[in-house]
Amino acid sequence: MKIKMKTVRKALTFCLFVTSLLISTTPAYAWTYSIKWGDSLYKLSKNYGTEVQDLRAANKLSSDKILAGTKIWIPEGKPSPVRKAQSTQGSNDLYLLARLINGEARGESFTGQVAVGAVILNRVKSGKFPNTIAGNVYKELQFESVANGQIWQPLTTTAIKAAGAALNGWDPTGGALYFYNPAKVYNKYNWIWSRPIINRIGNHVFAK
Repeated sequence: MKIKMKTVRKALTFCLFVTSLLISTTPAYAWTYSIKWGDSLYKLSKNYGTEVQDLRAANKLSSDKILAGTKIWIPEGKPSPVRKAQSTQGSNDLYLLARLINGEARGESFTGQVAVGAVILNRVKSGKFPNTIAGNVYKELQFESVANGQIWQPLTTTAIKAAGAALNGWDPTGGALYFYNPAKVYNKYNWIWSRPIINRIGNHVFAK
């Protein structure tokens, strides 16, 4: 019995050792990305709010060369891109956009979160909606997260980074003015079904 207990203790000790080794040597990467033609480390760093040197280090790259069709780890960037804001208003826009993203797309991929932010910015530029981020976020009956208070949930770093990426011009939707989750639109006569769909990212459909 004593020999058996010793064997169990040794096995547990070994497992703990291996686990601690993995934790100490494996970075907490946020996601993987499939490299496409035209991508570069610089472009990815701007889109994902990280640094070129961090991308190189995370992927053990000896140069900036990346190949289409392969995958790359995207590490967590610096805590917040708020330093990029040029004014108090810019900072407010960043955080308000991040709050809407957090409320509407929490749990979606990073690209899916950027896409929600891009819809707001597309509306600002369209001439068909209010010309400010706040005007669109708070426009009556537009967003469920504003109506049910989810917009005020604690902000995630990812939502802030996604807002920064959208503000920097990344639009994964291709110019969408609307987004919705088809699984949550129960009325088959809802007007949203009439909008032409141009993309789908995660659970959200994006339309013009």
